[in-house]
Amino acid sequence: MDLLQQINQLGATFAIDLIGVAGIAKYQAEIAGIGGAVARDFPKALAIGIVLPSSIVDLLRDRESYEHQLLYRTQAYNVINNRLDEFASIVASVIQKNGYRAMPIPAAERIDSERVCASISHKITARLAGFGWIGKNCLLINPEHGPRVRWTTVLTDAPLVENQTVMESRCGDCNQCGQACPAQAVMGRNYFDGEPRELRLDLAKCEAYFAELKQAGRLNVCGMCLYACPYGKKSEGD
Repeated sequence: MDLLQQINQLGATFAIDLIGVAGIAKYQAEIAGIGGAVARDFPKALAIGIVLPSSIVDLLRDRESYEHQLLYRTQAYNVINNRLDEFASIVASVIQKNGYRAMPIPAAERIDSERVCASISHKITARLAGFGWIGKNCLLINPEHGPRVRWTTVLTDAPLVENQTVMESRCGDCNQCGQACPAQAVMGRNYFDGEPRELRLDLAKCEAYFAELKQAGRLNVCGMCLYACPYGKKSEGD
């Protein structure tokens, strides 16, 4: 059994839905522009995803319910992120035992609050691993599950076979995510390689909206651009 087969077998044990290999060496400039410096030392990345329970995501239909907000934040965010972090740590250990370097990246921790970025963009590695495209909402859009997937990344130098096909955007003229955004932060622009995120998403508006929620004593929960995407809804048969 080769290394990737070992990792996929572990993924089945831990109910991980998506595991793929991204070649990131050619995208270092873009990655550095929306992340940190740690990725420079690694030519490849494992993209690891868990599909969110539809029943939890659909609670966002009633955004004013505290119970629904709490369930979403807990079950579709905190719990899933913890599962991703634990699995990424296990995968990094397996890679190291096979004689290669590995760096698990936290699923949801920022290294720069002003720029709102992590050590690496999980959606970029998921895109390069062939799992979808970057949508107008700046989320990874999977053809089957839409943006209803949470991701993490394990950087590595292991000789894993990279995905070679990157999907083109299928958002077209759709702007349902922008129309659903309560902060009006989604600008409705399609993703293009190398363009700064600020051309598609007004982060200041997004952050200000969450600050308003906190000031009003409400949970910092939104997810409307995720809920509104028709690709995610198609996976439910809507």
